[in-house]
Amino acid sequence: MPSGVRFVIADDHPLFRGALKEALSGVGTDTEILEAGDFETARALVAANDDLDLILLDLAMPGVSGLTGLVTLRGLQAGVPVVIVSAHDDPETIRRALSLGASGFISKSSSMEEIRRAIDTVLGGGIFSPDDIDLGIEGDPEISDLIRRLQTLTPQQSRVLSMLAEGLLNKQIAYELSVSEATIKAHVSAVLQKLGVDSRTQAVIQLAKIGADALQNAG
Repeated sequence: MPSGVRFVIADDHPLFRGALKEALSGVGTDTEILEAGDFETARALVAANDDLDLILLDLAMPGVSGLTGLVTLRGLQAGVPVVIVSAHDDPETIRRALSLGASGFISKSSSMEEIRRAIDTVLGGGIFSPDDIDLGIEGDPEISDLIRRLQTLTPQQSRVLSMLAEGLLNKQIAYELSVSEATIKAHVSAVLQKLGVDSRTQAVIQLAKIGADALQNAG
């Protein structure tokens, strides 16, 4: 692993953050680790640091629901690989995470050695999923269609969608992204068209479908 690697660990369990830090510190020199115990902190860290090498994201933490956090962070820094770390390690959840742009999936039951192997794989440009798991194909046609539609969003459109989900108005989103309100209106129109919905509310409902419900229904 190269030196000077910067990570974000986003997990609400201090003990597990500690385990991940131990795994990361054992695989390189001059490693900087930024920690977040809730999603708001994680999002702020990712937004403020454009030189990150890897984000480790828990699916179940305060302030976020399931895979919506992945969509949000990918919208903020599309070039930074995100590895999902979760106790929800059934094939459906892993497949959906990878389909939505995760570069890897680490089960919380993984050994330290496997965590390090996953991180090495992703930093080397690969995709990591747990061994001996048949990811199969999506059994829910509605979720399959939704993921396909979400895959067509640009990073900026993903970011706008996640801000709609926070309840922000076009004017507020324009201010946050330092663009004109007309630009945001165009982005919102494109998001609605790509998701096949007629309103901002329907778009937010669609995004919520890959949240906690998708995890509860998986497996």
